[in-house]
Amino acid sequence: MPLIKVQSSIAAPAAAEVETMLKSLSAALAKHTGKPESYIMTAFEPDVAMTFGGTTEPTCYVEIKSVGTMSPPQTKSMSQDFCSSLEDVLGVAQNRIYIEFNDSKGSMWGWNGSTF
Repeated sequence: MPLIKVQSSIAAPAAAEVETMLKSLSAALAKHTGKPESYIMTAFEPDVAMTFGGTTEPTCYVEIKSVGTMSPPQTKSMSQDFCSSLEDVLGVAQNRIYIEFNDSKGSMWGWNGSTF
């Protein structure tokens, strides 16, 4: 059930660009977590009122959640990969992107009328 949710202060890119970005994030998160892409969820919220370092220059906040445990080397690799990718696609500088990683218990995530 890995999830990657990107919130950004930038205006929404073209729908095709957003779809391509979300599919790329989905594949990358499946690779990083070793979980089937059929369980990966992605979300993108543009035009969020945000500041970083006291300015309104473009910024992103990213949440990555997964059932199980993500190791420090794994989260470091994901941070490098996703910051680089978001800078390329959205034009947000890597030093203006925060990523929050959350390990979740399976019983705390519902799906298909049950939990993981």
